[in-house]
Amino acid sequence: MKVSVVIATYNGANYIQRQLDTVIKQLSENDQIIIVDDCSKDETVSVVKENYGDGVEVYVNEKNLGVIKSFEKAILLAGGDVIFLCDQDDVWEGNKVERMLKAFQDENASLVVHDATVVDGNLETLHPSWNEYNGNKKKGLIGNVIKNSFTGCCMAFKKDLVSEVTPFPNSIEMHDQWIALVCLKRKKKIVYINEPLIKYVRHGGNVTGVKKRSLSTKIKGRLGTISALTRDK
Repeated sequence: MKVSVVIATYNGANYIQRQLDTVIKQLSENDQIIIVDDCSKDETVSVVKENYGDGVEVYVNEKNLGVIKSFEKAILLAGGDVIFLCDQDDVWEGNKVERMLKAFQDENASLVVHDATVVDGNLETLHPSWNEYNGNKKKGLIGNVIKNSFTGCCMAFKKDLVSEVTPFPNSIEMHDQWIALVCLKRKKKIVYINEPLIKYVRHGGNVTGVKKRSLSTKIKGRLGTISALTRDK
């Protein structure tokens, strides 16, 4: 199976090379890495181009689109049989691709999600399990609307899902949650791997991740997600 790894970058010059090095060594020549840069103000794009050349496809947004639309753009450009979502500042464990592809092949999965080790910016362990740290549990559709238990950098999905999840509705809270909710609603096969296959960096500057939001913002987000699910056929 051909793999496409999609990354939305923004001011990630300090981390992107460390991440890409852990990704590239697990891929074959036929696999693909796509970066959509959302108007970074640092040297993210030049770091990638200078170190990886044509080995990484880089697309720079003409204007800032935000993380959801940047990931959507990258996903739509992906040509692989399996699409891996990747953040700019994490570190992949050496067996991540092999382990996840095996789950797709052996269990006929549409979506595969794994656990992660939570680390700080220096890669020192904060918690051995992101699922425990964040209270992620296997839940149904409504449970994941109330509290999302799917994290994009821990997810990969079959390409045939792309037409079912895109375009991302403007009212959704996050792309990873939306992909998972569509899978749950349409009863797609989801496989859970209870093994940490990345070091998930929490340093306060992440493009995606845990953010403190007001109650009104949370309620508005939930209602927007419910509205999108209601419209989804």
